[in-house]
Amino acid sequence: MNSFLELTPQFQVSNLYWGYAFFAAFLAGISKAGIKGISIIIVTTLAFVFESKASTGIVLPLFIFGDIMAVIYYNRHAQWKYLMQLLPWMMLGVVIGSYAGKDLLPDIFKNIMAVIIIGSVIMMFWWENKKVKTVPTSKWFGGMMGFMAGVTTMLGNLAGAFSNIFFLAMRLPKDQFIGTAAWLFFIINIFKLPFHIFHWESISMESMAVNFRLFPMVIVGFLVGLKVVEKIKNEAYRKLILMMTAIGAILIFFK
Repeated sequence: MNSFLELTPQFQVSNLYWGYAFFAAFLAGISKAGIKGISIIIVTTLAFVFESKASTGIVLPLFIFGDIMAVIYYNRHAQWKYLMQLLPWMMLGVVIGSYAGKDLLPDIFKNIMAVIIIGSVIMMFWWENKKVKTVPTSKWFGGMMGFMAGVTTMLGNLAGAFSNIFFLAMRLPKDQFIGTAAWLFFIINIFKLPFHIFHWESISMESMAVNFRLFPMVIVGFLVGLKVVEKIKNEAYRKLILMMTAIGAILIFFK
């Protein structure tokens, strides 16, 4: 067990950087408890601690660990008709993103992540400030959001912004929003695993040694997040999603 948990030089960072990583894991738990929008901060922080592309292989197991807790807790609130509008297109986006992103240089990868985040924030603010907020019924809307979510989740675990846009557009109440998103990301993150393990080779025994150090903080974050979510009303919840996404868009430039 000791040899399994031993860190390779690639993942040996300073205590300060480990503090950042533990904070990111804590936020991962909070995110999976329902405080959507902060996944961008998690991705940005871990890309700062480790290397942008290598960090994607650390983020994914953290998210799956949180997904398991989320689907257990919020299962009864899931709205499967909305989930199924996104899921097939997300899977297609994952496949395309896997091949498009495999050989990207780190700097190019980082720039793509930054563009994705900024574009997502702009779209979300645009939607919330529209005078007429009719619920889109066209299949192309769900297909477009699902496809973009699939590509971006493969390139940098950043699908949250696009799925948030979709669920905000559907005017889902807080618990239904969280429950539907919980199942969506549990399924899609499991679907991504083989691509990360066998195609990108970003998840390995060495990277999992990092994850096992971070998992306890995901649990702590999830329990804290549940308490926070209980106190937030629907309209305040929507505004919180937008605010946290905007903060994440700014943080990417500090990498």
